[in-house]
Amino acid sequence: MLRFIAKRFVEAIPVLFIVATITFFLMKAAPGGPFDTEKATTPEIKAQLEAQYGLNKPVFQQYLDYMGQLLHGDLGPSFKYAGWSVAELLAGAFPVSLELGCYALAFALMLGLIAGIIASLRPNSLNDYIPMGLATLGICLPAFVTGPLLILVFAITLGWYNTSGWDFPSDRVLPSITLGLYYTAYIARLTRAGMLEILSQDFIRTARAKGATEWRVVWKHSLRGGLLSVVSFLGPAISGLVTGSLVVETIFQIPGLGRFFVMAGFNRDYTMVMGTVLFYAVLIIVLNLLVDIIQVWLNPKLRFD
Repeated sequence: MLRFIAKRFVEAIPVLFIVATITFFLMKAAPGGPFDTEKATTPEIKAQLEAQYGLNKPVFQQYLDYMGQLLHGDLGPSFKYAGWSVAELLAGAFPVSLELGCYALAFALMLGLIAGIIASLRPNSLNDYIPMGLATLGICLPAFVTGPLLILVFAITLGWYNTSGWDFPSDRVLPSITLGLYYTAYIARLTRAGMLEILSQDFIRTARAKGATEWRVVWKHSLRGGLLSVVSFLGPAISGLVTGSLVVETIFQIPGLGRFFVMAGFNRDYTMVMGTVLFYAVLIIVLNLLVDIIQVWLNPKLRFD
């Protein structure tokens, strides 16, 4: 396993290099700059600010300087938040995004697994059609549609929750549902497909012939093999839950990493955008590695090589 982990991290180095290079030149190709929106900035002050941050140099020289900083683990200062480095902003905002992602993942797993198991036990019946129909609806509705609908119904009309913020425990409910609903649908359909495949195997028929209860058949004999496809999906799902919070955090005005990223894009805060993209890239690599390890643990037929 140690050899497998080391190999994956070595393979990640060129990936991160390519991600950093593409992101850097895409940001430079976008019109505008980090100091163009400052109302009280004169051309002289703007020139001094650009010289201070090295923006007056040729683009390729800026690229070399930035890559040199990355090699030393320095993500640079933020252009829009004076006195703050990108690393400090990431460290302050990521726990909020992580908390939101954990709540959304718990909601998606709980609801998705239950719906998928119920549908697999009675295929082609109402117990199958109703949860799978709702799952299809969840896939079709994006977060920027689900979020405002939940706000309209449960916050504005019923008054059960606040429309925005992250101050009270109740403020976690609507954003978590909005973010997790899409992945709930996928987990439900993957659970159903995996469980149907396992439930049709000979050893399941043998267990039932020996008098095993349906509860024992599901939880002891079927669930471990039936969830392999769900575990495979968890890598991109967790990554999507963390990175997908960009829209949800903007809708609900949550002070997480996604909102910082969106504002950095609007403000042309180059270093903040670069730092956030690289942070997400490293996070996705680590999460996919963990999922691969869990897959080998669940399925002894797989090997790390």
